Amino acid sequence: MSAPPSAPVTVQTVGGPTAVLGVGGLRVIIDPTFDPPQAYGRPGAPALVKTTGPALPPSALGPLDLALVSHDHHPDNLDAAGRELLSSVPIVLTTRDGAERLGGVAQGLAPWEFQEVPRPGGGSLRVTALPAQHGPDGTDHLMGPVIGFHLAGDGLPGIYVSGDNASLDVVRQIAERAGPIDIAILFAGGAALPERFDGALLTLGNSGAAQAARILGARTVVPVHHDGWEHFSQDLAGLERAFAGAGLTDRLRVVAAGDVATI
Repeated sequence: MSAPPSAPVTVQTVGGPTAVLGVGGLRVIIDPTFDPPQAYGRPGAPALVKTTGPALPPSALGPLDLALVSHDHHPDNLDAAGRELLSSVPIVLTTRDGAERLGGVAQGLAPWEFQEVPRPGGGSLRVTALPAQHGPDGTDHLMGPVIGFHLAGDGLPGIYVSGDNASLDVVRQIAERAGPIDIAILFAGGAALPERFDGALLTLGNSGAAQAARILGARTVVPVHHDGWEHFSQDLAGLERAFAGAGLTDRLRVVAAGDVATI
């Protein structure tokens, strides 16, 4: 595990997958979702039901420099209010397909492609798109393309944002190729739909998140996307037990929705 870097990072969680990172002088929002609780009907697919609204409205966040959108085609990762917010963000990075659908300033990245984002005062934040598998093996063509992200720069910690990934094999690939991971933002909660794939997990569950933390060697893990929706099969208390059982309690940093933590 790499030594803690000197430059701190702030993490403010909002609810669902949404969080705002302060890193290298930039304010970065992940998967903006700000709609109130509701059911999202989807043609040919089960409805997704949101049970908890955001802890903060977009107006409370202040200016944002960069948005990272793991995928745009599921409302629990980008909703109507989140799309509206993107219009005020100067740089939006997402999948190639998502960039075509979103238009505007959205830029598409395939896994392992990167974009250099200028930092205030000089230098840049390198944002690398990472693979993510949103379900069991063989379902990518049904779930659509999803990416995670790696953030790095001079004097900064290496940050992994998992996106909706359910595969530990993907995590192993990232650990081998992405470079040091100091902070991991893991989409946990074990998303599952009984009507699809025999209820197989669509994101990391509690045990998988703990295993991912060990594989990555991350010194700090911040869980997101673990509550607020009916399709999450595992809860935060279970996640804490899984990390305790794996001897990783000291790495888990739970940030309550609306709070800000410095890491």
